[in-house]
Amino acid sequence: MEIKVNFLDNLRLEAKFDDFSVIADQPIRYKGDGSAPSPFDYFLASSALCAAYFVKVYCNSRDISTDNIRLSQNNIVDPENRYNQIFKIQVELPDDISDKDRQGILRSIDRCTVKKVVQTGPEFDIEEVENLDQDAQALLMGTPSAVDGEGTRIEGKDLPLEQTIANMSKILADLGMKIEIASWRNIVPHVWSLHVRDAASPMCFTNGKGATKESALCSALGEFIERLNCNFFYNDQFFGPEIANREFVHYPNERWFTLTENDSLPAGLLDAHTRAIYNPDGELMGSHLIDTNSGRADRGIVSLPFTRLSDQETVYFPSNLIENLFLSNGMSAGNTLAEAQVQCLSEIFERAVKREIIEQEITLPDIPAEVLAQYPDIIEGIQALEAQGFPVLVKDASLGGRFPVACVTLMNPRTGGVFASFGAHPSFKVALERSLTELLQGRSFEGLNDIPLPTFNSMAVSEPNNFVEHFIDSTGVVSWRFFASQSDYDFVPWDFASSTAQEVDTLIAMLADMGHQVYMASYTDLGAPAVRILVPGYSEVYPVEDLIWDNTNVALQYREDILNLHRLDDDALRALVERLEDSQIDNYTDIITFIGIEFDENTVWGQLTVLELKILIYLALQAHEEALELVEMFLQYNDNTVDRVLFYRAMQAVLEIHLSDDLALDDYTYNFNRMYGESRMQQVIGSVDGRVRFAGLEPTSMNLEGLERHQRLLESYHKLHAARAKSVR
Repeated sequence: MEIKVNFLDNLRLEAKFDDFSVIADQPIRYKGDGSAPSPFDYFLASSALCAAYFVKVYCNSRDISTDNIRLSQNNIVDPENRYNQIFKIQVELPDDISDKDRQGILRSIDRCTVKKVVQTGPEFDIEEVENLDQDAQALLMGTPSAVDGEGTRIEGKDLPLEQTIANMSKILADLGMKIEIASWRNIVPHVWSLHVRDAASPMCFTNGKGATKESALCSALGEFIERLNCNFFYNDQFFGPEIANREFVHYPNERWFTLTENDSLPAGLLDAHTRAIYNPDGELMGSHLIDTNSGRADRGIVSLPFTRLSDQETVYFPSNLIENLFLSNGMSAGNTLAEAQVQCLSEIFERAVKREIIEQEITLPDIPAEVLAQYPDIIEGIQALEAQGFPVLVKDASLGGRFPVACVTLMNPRTGGVFASFGAHPSFKVALERSLTELLQGRSFEGLNDIPLPTFNSMAVSEPNNFVEHFIDSTGVVSWRFFASQSDYDFVPWDFASSTAQEVDTLIAMLADMGHQVYMASYTDLGAPAVRILVPGYSEVYPVEDLIWDNTNVALQYREDILNLHRLDDDALRALVERLEDSQIDNYTDIITFIGIEFDENTVWGQLTVLELKILIYLALQAHEEALELVEMFLQYNDNTVDRVLFYRAMQAVLEIHLSDDLALDDYTYNFNRMYGESRMQQVIGSVDGRVRFAGLEPTSMNLEGLERHQRLLESYHKLHAARAKSVR
């Protein structure tokens, strides 16, 4: 994690990281102002807080109340060497906690991350650089050295892991991306995962997985590069007026189609095959396809060129259509174009076959023990899970040898939850390995307590949003029929492995045999082959009808008004709230998602929902009855911060008094102040009487001033944009 430090007045310092700011000072006896804890005080507090966090996680996973648990830490200093200290952590537990859980809580404290880092002994590498912001050296701890012609080769990679990591790290460094490893996971043998992110823009992150540290790091870096190439980090985000007005917004080879007078689809957009899929009833309009990123309806529909593989013809797909329906499905980067294509096509099959199995409640055959015996590393990982009390099922998901897909399913007897993980690759071994590593990617044993319960409700497993949950993190619902003893298919010992080029041909032929057209865009301008493959009617994540009924570019109808909220007069506010009320927009949609702006999540803007926005507008309009109705709804269903819940509890009370004929606010103000605090009550009463408008929301505009988090995201995109512009000069 990158922490930048600012020097303030006297001895005060400010550390800034992610969306947080921490102030440190020194005691007055050390010539400070005593206005904040010292840096060493924060260090001491971090281990105590970390220990308490692990206690809380342990107790939450077992429904143990922490109300009567107390924890403290004291540091005992060696009088002869003040750097030699003992951290004594003590925990007080209530009598009703069992002996087993007492030991479990103590063991959980022993897992404290701060403690383990201190005990291992971190190394400090101190250096001078010419410019902190321009120094883009990769922050990948323990990155193996590149080896010419030698190194670790694994199936599915056309270069050794060491060379792959070196190449990808250099590409990212050349782009100005400071890539840091935020976390590693290795809870069972031969299963590694990690989380990497851009230190300057933590919203740009990926997860990697593999049987070794190196293969997991390759996976994470490859995913990072694929998402840069495909603009996935910036999906649905507002690029701001500067980029929106440039010669190109997404790619130099993009094409803009002017909207027609009757709003029909412009000629040259899509082809006959895709129009039949995306506009079967003629309801799709050109205005549905304006991109969310630029919002430039005056320029028309920005579209990206894809090659139709059946005849090598170019077909233009609206960027809006891609971002609305496909998410990250069908994206990959690799050492070679063929390697990227194999990975990309494999994931398309993985997700499509997974969807078919889950929605049709198919019972899969077990992979026989004698077949699994050929893969001792996989068996060792599975046995480690079962030793922790998690039964594991290993299934053949090829549907009779038709598709290169395997499945590993975990059961949690403690909660009754199940978690089905799928993996795909032409190699049976690689598909099986990916199923297991995907199962545990970024997860702890405690995290396995959150997986959902199976069901016999066919509607629950077949509804579209369930597949979206499976796509995002595999936490959707699975049918109990999946666990029946009689399978719908026999096990087939399939294996389609060959050279990567031959594997590409095999996978594309499978899709062609099913009657699908395959469209591909390839990208090399960032330095590594990357592809995006679309298989219309097969690889979408969201339903096609979302283009009409749940399109992300609904943001264009509201974004400018919301960002200019403080500047709107009453007529404009009234029109805005009426449009919100008349729309089909879910009240609990957060504004970050709604208008594509990365607000700081620690601010009111960052926690704001459509419902709360309506409340604040009604208060600004002095429409108290409407505001009270929505405040009651907010308090009944909303899961917001303690501070904001208290704000609206106070608001409910004040509004009820204001709307009553026989209650006077002055009679209650004294105790309201004692209950909710004077500062909060000033905001509440001011909102009700009109002196305060949009309490907690800082003014902003379409120029995005003050939105540091979003600006960091745009700075990341500017680096990509500059690289693409340079590649065509």
